[in-house]
Amino acid sequence: MMFLKTLCLPLLFTLTSLCSCFGIGSYIEDPFHVDFRHHRAYHRPNFRTFSHVPNNRNHRNPYSGNRFGYDNGIQSRLDKARGPTTPKIVNVDDFGAKANGRDDSQAFKKAWNYACSSSQGATMVVPKKTYLLKPINFSGPCKSALLLKIYGTIKATTDHSDYEGNGRRWLYFDNVANLRVEGGGTIDGNGRTWWEKSCKINKALPCKEAPTAVTFNECTNLRVSSLRITNAQQMHLIFQKCVNVNAFNLLVKAPGNSPNTDGIHVTGTQNININNCVIGTGDDCISIVSGSKNVFATGITCGPGHGISIGSLGAGNSAAYVSNVVVNKATLSGTTNGVRIKTWQGGSGYARNIKFQNIVMNNVTNPIIIDQNYCDQQKPCGKQVSAVQVSDVLYQNIRGTSASGVAMKFDCSRSVPCRGIYLQNVALRAEEEDSTHASCANVRLSYKGDVSPPCSSQN
Repeated sequence: MMFLKTLCLPLLFTLTSLCSCFGIGSYIEDPFHVDFRHHRAYHRPNFRTFSHVPNNRNHRNPYSGNRFGYDNGIQSRLDKARGPTTPKIVNVDDFGAKANGRDDSQAFKKAWNYACSSSQGATMVVPKKTYLLKPINFSGPCKSALLLKIYGTIKATTDHSDYEGNGRRWLYFDNVANLRVEGGGTIDGNGRTWWEKSCKINKALPCKEAPTAVTFNECTNLRVSSLRITNAQQMHLIFQKCVNVNAFNLLVKAPGNSPNTDGIHVTGTQNININNCVIGTGDDCISIVSGSKNVFATGITCGPGHGISIGSLGAGNSAAYVSNVVVNKATLSGTTNGVRIKTWQGGSGYARNIKFQNIVMNNVTNPIIIDQNYCDQQKPCGKQVSAVQVSDVLYQNIRGTSASGVAMKFDCSRSVPCRGIYLQNVALRAEEEDSTHASCANVRLSYKGDVSPPCSSQN
């Protein structure tokens, strides 16, 4: 027994000293690494109801950088110590991508398939080069959580025949769970040739759909951050039928005259946070349409463009449902609309539980607008009785300037009037006009605090 003590105690002391030296005893693993090893991209966010908005003062990515200040060499050895659970590094160059101005789609597809098939997780890397891609489907389900790091630039081909028979889409992520896309790189839709052939630019041309730059379809536990998405052929970024989405620190840019280039389009998606994004395009900065629920947009800078819109809803006598939307802490500059709800006549369903708060308008043509007589077609829209019900909408702490004489416009349906519309501390003045006024038809309003300009009548 004395021999064992003599032998073991010095050994135990040596091991303890080594652990203390390298900081292993006090090491706390990054929460994302814990989730990644267990095949979860991040913890499911705690989405709150319409009545409470979290205070998102700091939009910094909590998982970026070396949070614990370890030496990179030590961190690398710790990562290797995890053995078979360490995510694979999948570089697109290793699968044949050349970044030489020719199509690299097949190399990207092979890299994605290899990463997606990994049961231990994978990081797919796009180096800091420029890659040209034709339309490509990044399909799931994948065997484990997947991280896509875009450091370089992904650019779309301009041959329109490449997009025939592909559903008018370019980069399409389908049915992927626990996906994280980031890296600080650029996704360039190369859309100018599409804009030139748009019927909105050249009235003599037939109206045709152009591709969406990036689509996430039926994805769950999705995180998209720290990217530039520019010059989309049509819409820039679509979240379609997704559940649990975090989109933050995105720069979305296109010229103000580029047609139908919505920045972020949300359709049929539930539980989505859009935070700290700068968006300037030729259409809506953010558009939210039917089937969307629990949508929170915070810290949005918008302009140029058509503003932040719910709708359009109810086109072609369809049913549409949108609820629990919060737009908080936004700045809109030089846009044609500020915060807008737009519905077609003849539709059905509802847009309800909507809150616009803490918003600054700078020279916005229609700062606050509800339009239940929306008509975006060449033929005049005939009068119809049914309409999408708009109710329980709060405008709170909104200030700034209007580029037109009408700072607030509520053009609601006679048969299905807007109800439960609340205005609290709204101050909108004219940018250049002598004064502003409010136009209010078929709406039931309630005021609290100072509201300017007020409705003279509500019909």
